[in-house]
Amino acid sequence: MLFIALIATLCGAKSCVGYADFAVTNLEYLAQFVDFPHGAPSHDCFSRLFRLLDPAQMERILQDFARTLRQALGLKPNTNVIACDGKRMKRGYERGRSFMPPLMVSVWDTQTRLSIAARASSDGNEVAATLEVLKSLDLKGSWVVADALHCHPEMAAEIRDKGGHYALKLKANNAPLFACANRAFAQAEAKGELTFHMTQEKAHDRLERRLASVVMAPADAPRLPGLVMFGRIESERQVAGKKPSFYTHYVALSKAKTPKTMLKLVRSYWGVENNCHWQLDVAFDEDGCRTRKDNGPKNISIIRRISLDILRAHPLDVSIQRKTQLAAWNKEFRDELITHMR
Repeated sequence: MLFIALIATLCGAKSCVGYADFAVTNLEYLAQFVDFPHGAPSHDCFSRLFRLLDPAQMERILQDFARTLRQALGLKPNTNVIACDGKRMKRGYERGRSFMPPLMVSVWDTQTRLSIAARASSDGNEVAATLEVLKSLDLKGSWVVADALHCHPEMAAEIRDKGGHYALKLKANNAPLFACANRAFAQAEAKGELTFHMTQEKAHDRLERRLASVVMAPADAPRLPGLVMFGRIESERQVAGKKPSFYTHYVALSKAKTPKTMLKLVRSYWGVENNCHWQLDVAFDEDGCRTRKDNGPKNISIIRRISLDILRAHPLDVSIQRKTQLAAWNKEFRDELITHMR
């Protein structure tokens, strides 16, 4: 049934009803791979399966799949930039609990543009779920990038203890460290010691300029294990017909980097938003899915992530949505998706 759900998702199915309909209409095709002594499973069977499965087991399947895929591509384990972020499944809430939809934490490999791990949070605590999933990974030689929610001593210590480095966004929610970064940059500017790197991008009637700079963390900086440097990115965005907007972002770094490298590192974080979370909604309508009972939303979300990885790893240069359509319409292409990573 898990195999059927995976193939159905590759073909665009979005829920247990879709899995059951796919099984009924493609019974002869699926019989090449699995036996059906009692016919095609109903949507109730799929729903019961995903409700009862332990999400931790599904998470291990995703990690094993990602590890095997990296080996097949000839890549070392997690030696690039890893982005961490949480995602709510907006309509996957239990009745009367619309204020608390299920939360999944994604760990995204920016090099392969694939999910390498995911962790469900039963109580909506993104920080705790992220810490747990990082404990299960080999971070040696990798960089972990995350938003300001994760800029705290426990996260920094976990990353450094696992042999990785971090680039954690820094905001006023960490007031002492944020104030320290502001002072460090003000002092460096007053002395004329700052070096800068500027980029400019123009697309979609939008012009964006970014000015990156770095400064070493002072000896009296508030405690953040492994802290070595602060980064700052001053952004200007000009949209046609509107007034320009200005933003300043700060970053805590565990290893010294040039302004150019720091900017590239921090910008890579958006891969998990644009290439994982956005695609889960666009290609699989994850936010609109009403699967909500027990472990169902979390387990089906992992099936979607595995499917997204398979679709992205296929070399055909078309969008994810077009690949799902081709898989639904073309048996040969569907077989390629299943077998091309061997």
